[in-house]
Amino acid sequence: MAIIKVMDEILSNKIAAGEVVERCVSVVKELVENSIDAKSTEIKIELLESGVKEIKVIDNGKGMDKDDAISCFSRHATSKIIDEDDLYHIHTLGFRGEALASIASVSNIDLYTCNSNVGTHVNIKGGKILKVENSDSRVGTIFSVKDLFYNTPARLKHLKSLYTELANITDYVNKTSISHPEIRFTLTNDSKVLLKTDGSNNLLKCIKNVYGIDVAKKMIEIDSSGDDYKINGYISLPEIYRSSRNNIITIVNGRIVRNSDLNRKINDAYHSYKPDNYYPIVVLNIDVDTSLVDVNIHPTKMDIKFSNMEELLELVFKTIKDKLDKKTLIPHIEEKVKPEKTINYEKIKLDFDTPTVCENEEYVINGDLSLDSESEKYVYEEKEERMPDMEVCGIVHGTYLICQNEIGMYIIDQHAAKERVNYEIIKEKLNKNIKENIPMMFPLTLEYTTSEYIVLKENFNLLRDLNFEIEEFGINSVIVKAHPVWLPKGNEDNAIKKIIELVILKEKKFDLSKFNDNIASTMACKMSIKANTYITLDEARALIKDLRKCKNPFNCPHGRPTTIYYSGDEIEKMFKRSGF
Repeated sequence: MAIIKVMDEILSNKIAAGEVVERCVSVVKELVENSIDAKSTEIKIELLESGVKEIKVIDNGKGMDKDDAISCFSRHATSKIIDEDDLYHIHTLGFRGEALASIASVSNIDLYTCNSNVGTHVNIKGGKILKVENSDSRVGTIFSVKDLFYNTPARLKHLKSLYTELANITDYVNKTSISHPEIRFTLTNDSKVLLKTDGSNNLLKCIKNVYGIDVAKKMIEIDSSGDDYKINGYISLPEIYRSSRNNIITIVNGRIVRNSDLNRKINDAYHSYKPDNYYPIVVLNIDVDTSLVDVNIHPTKMDIKFSNMEELLELVFKTIKDKLDKKTLIPHIEEKVKPEKTINYEKIKLDFDTPTVCENEEYVINGDLSLDSESEKYVYEEKEERMPDMEVCGIVHGTYLICQNEIGMYIIDQHAAKERVNYEIIKEKLNKNIKENIPMMFPLTLEYTTSEYIVLKENFNLLRDLNFEIEEFGINSVIVKAHPVWLPKGNEDNAIKKIIELVILKEKKFDLSKFNDNIASTMACKMSIKANTYITLDEARALIKDLRKCKNPFNCPHGRPTTIYYSGDEIEKMFKRSGF
């Protein structure tokens, strides 16, 4: 007797639901993507108890007739691809034909849809169609999903808290509204509005709706193209950063995607403009021929593979880096006046990243963001000034230089400033590979473990390219006879040990540019003026002169600001010498 049998459709759909429908946000994602594919210009997402009790998605798209309203719940039923060739030219967000069947198998669904004069109502419970009848003729679709996972108690038990489920849904809808600014989105939970956009196709306005006006003011527009790719969007100024990569939003042909290489390259473009363990807010639209990308990797359709990936990475890196290199990035400290009004907690946007100390700062002379009441569009005016000239007035605590010019007062961290100057000098010498070294009066002998010594010996050429004279010296030992000229004077031995340590710990996918950068930032710190060290005013003036010559005078190599600015008006306000 045969023991292998074909599963019935409801059972197979429940199994498929394990991949397609993991939690409440999975349902929201599939229904919203269907609404977008249906050419909707308005989408409402209404939740009860964070979606656990009910998820309702209402759109004004093209709707379905009675036959399609029934067949859309069949597994692998789709209107979006017909044959194998369509897989290589996908223009819609959904295409696999798995989601609705999977959702229907683990919930109670009411579908109201219409594309003509007569609407259709379909009721399904646990994958079984219970009712099909005529309904009103409102063009569009209403999808109500109730009691999710009611018949799969193990899945229901493992849902997160209501707060976490709501956070995940809010994060998804926020990003989707940004990826489609031409659509009006409304998100409510228990009748409380969490997000509302106007569908004006203004991306910066959508960013403001999600992140708030203070962040929107500090976004820079980018726009560039290469042979295969075109990119545009907004990047945050370096003072706006978050504790996770979650706010790097990459959108390919209207689809929100994940790609670790792309995220890494975006973050690399901010190198030395911010701390390495924090990440910028970025909205990056990528337009590319559909034949050059593959989104059919996972049922969520968020993972993606690119053809000619190196071209895209280089285009993104260069575009962001060039934009940052042209900006004046001095944090502008201004007095914040707290509004005298009751906080409306219903309108608070969910943001689960750790707040940073820089979030109340603004940049000076980097652009103005205003709302034109007639056109209701944000206008960003760029200013091209970089580090301004200033006069040194004094030094506080042997650490901070107090300076002034005609527009205000500046406080400069002397260690961060000197670190930036040293970093750029060392980096330039490393890039040019200047063949200069200094013989050591007393050669340095170093001993390592066998495994460390093997790695070090394999990379002797790397150290010799840096102008070290290094040789084997007995068992698991080396001797250093000369070192490059840019090592910190008086601390050469420790610097040599540190550089050799970096060589031993280098990554398998070795990047010479990153390695040189790591060396430059490490040595620059060791060579710089320490805090609580008083320098003369002439030395301070020379430091500022050198800082103004730097390519990036605004941050030390680790991303800390070198300079903070107080405008004359703000100083007068703080001392109550002018009106508010």
